[in-house]
Amino acid sequence: MTAADQTNMKQVGQLYQQHQSWLSVFIQRRLGCPYTSADLVHDTYLRLLSSGRLPEPGESRRYLTHIAKGLVIDLYRRRRVEAAYLEYLQQQPQEVGVSPEERMQMIEALTEVDRLLRHLPDKVRQALLMRQIENMSYKQIAAALDVSVSSVEKYIAKALQACLLATMETSF
Repeated sequence: MTAADQTNMKQVGQLYQQHQSWLSVFIQRRLGCPYTSADLVHDTYLRLLSSGRLPEPGESRRYLTHIAKGLVIDLYRRRRVEAAYLEYLQQQPQEVGVSPEERMQMIEALTEVDRLLRHLPDKVRQALLMRQIENMSYKQIAAALDVSVSSVEKYIAKALQACLLATMETSF
């Protein structure tokens, strides 16, 4: 461990001592669950530590709030994806049993797909979903989005490229 890493860890430790209880209350007001709040406080400081970036003096609470709000949003998105998947499973015949491990793996994968799709531009995301889920032709997508077929081709290529890059990032 380098001297810079040790200094960074020490500063994060000081921030933890100074702001942990305040941050815990801040998050718990939004979630209502002390256990989940404790997890998100932990995740906030882990993200801070792994980023290597520390807040400017006097900006600690604002910076921690920014990280924590992002984690709360991520939690709500994950819960939304999980609820949709569990609803889907309930609609399936009883013979289609999914183990708890498979269920968690699928929820993780769906959450990752949701994250990827959120970062795509609107028309790119819409074109990909129309093509992959609704099985629409490029010409139908172009009409629905009021763009040229050439634009749809570019949108789909951009979306598939983003998917490929995301796959490559997670495989390493």
